[in-house]
Amino acid sequence: MTYIAFVRHGMTDWNITRRAQGQSDIPLNDEGRQQANALATRLQKEKWDLIFSSDLSRAKETADIVANKMKLNVQTDQRLREMHKGETEGTTLEERISRWGSDWESLPLGIENDESVIYRGASFVTEIAETYKGKRILVVSHGALIGLTIKKLIPQTNINEHFSNTSITIIKFNGMDWECELFNCANHVNETG
Repeated sequence: MTYIAFVRHGMTDWNITRRAQGQSDIPLNDEGRQQANALATRLQKEKWDLIFSSDLSRAKETADIVANKMKLNVQTDQRLREMHKGETEGTTLEERISRWGSDWESLPLGIENDESVIYRGASFVTEIAETYKGKRILVVSHGALIGLTIKKLIPQTNINEHFSNTSITIIKFNGMDWECELFNCANHVNETG
């Protein structure tokens, strides 16, 4: 059985102000670092073989904090980046409505489409599941990529729930099918306050 634990990166200042981050390289804030440390403490109690991360700093720093405590080396992959938000990157919902109107989502604003994100995420998962059969693999990424990838692999999964910062979603592959074992669990954050 191959296990992949998707982890959403820790908190950033743009998360707090609800700005579209997309592929803007926004670092963790202090709360995000605390979340990553709580995650690392939780994961130390488990056996994980490898850790991969998006190359964006908020994911990479989250992965580095975990990897440091678990004595693993982080491997980055650009396919794990968040959905590119085009002209909307850095804006709040109110700013988007003010600039482009309430139908802004239907406008050609350079936002990466779901199919492109799914292709990136699914190609990464397919590759590592084949390369690292039987391993337990941590993957630190971003909410949209995690949700869309899981929905592609396990269509019956409800991905409408917002992924919490440093939440863990574990999927497993038996050689034929993917199953979701744990979804959007951030108990480690709640335990530390």
